[in-house]
Amino acid sequence: MRDDYLKAALKTITDPNILVNVVSRRVKQLRRGSRPLVVSLEKLSAEDTALREISEGKISYEAEPSDETSPPPVWNDPPKVEVA
Repeated sequence: MRDDYLKAALKTITDPNILVNVVSRRVKQLRRGSRPLVVSLEKLSAEDTALREISEGKISYEAEPSDETSPPPVWNDPPKVEVA
């Protein structure tokens, strides 16, 4: 994995944990036959291709809302049972 591609991708996705997840998913897609979204004159590994795609804005991600921003759960009272 080339260091310059990694640094460029970290400018786009600043959280390293998210970057690792995005790269790993894209690498799996590339290894299963998906076509690269960037053109390269040199033979790049799947990891380097994924990093270039991210740094060039060809790949993005959507984060799920965190628990802090989601509304609190609604708790229903259990049904009342009458005993005869």
